[in-house]
Amino acid sequence: MNTLGPHLLLVEDTPDLALWLGTALRQAGMRVSFARDGHEALAQLAPGHGLDAVLLDLQLPGTDGLTVLQTLRERGDPVPVLVLTARASVPDRVLGLNLGADDYLPKPFDLSELEARLQALLRRPGRTRNTRLRLGPLEMDRDSGQVSVHDQPLALTPREAAALRALLEKARQTVSKDELHQAVFGDEAVEREAVEVLIHRLRKKLEACARPAGQAAAPGVHTIRGLGYMLMPAPVEEG
Repeated sequence: MNTLGPHLLLVEDTPDLALWLGTALRQAGMRVSFARDGHEALAQLAPGHGLDAVLLDLQLPGTDGLTVLQTLRERGDPVPVLVLTARASVPDRVLGLNLGADDYLPKPFDLSELEARLQALLRRPGRTRNTRLRLGPLEMDRDSGQVSVHDQPLALTPREAAALRALLEKARQTVSKDELHQAVFGDEAVEREAVEVLIHRLRKKLEACARPAGQAAAPGVHTIRGLGYMLMPAPVEEG
């Protein structure tokens, strides 16, 4: 089970290629989220996204990859971007790099080369990342997995921590049961119902956290019927 590997966003509109790449990268110890077009990519790359790198196809429906890249850099987002595209001409590569791409790999490519370039980006000096995920008083250290609420440690099992990380990385967004199952259990032969039990335990632990006077309560895990779960900040109580 991998709970603390790098979290990547794969932006690719060809389903077979996305599935192949996602499977290979997960087998290499990485967490992979998917976007099928530029609009979906920008939604997942909202400020505070917590992603470690982006694999970005340029030829996307609607908002294209270059627009996604330009938008990211105009925001000041330094997340490493590896462009994957059939546009192999020198002018296209120069344009992508000038807009802020960190590397460029034309299709078709060898999987081992992709993994090597990606690892190089993740190790690149000067590419710092926010090692803490936050939502209200809830914080998680991405590297150690340690969790606190109002600066007080919250004891979680490794699987509870893996589920919380998946929810925190997409805070205020719906995370499907299948996504949580993959994040927690990987390829283990575990029934999907185990996710429900895990979320129930996690929810109870968050609800039991002490709240200092005048401070917000811990975020809550909400069930979105038929879709999955969402981590939301506690509502502000009127004085």
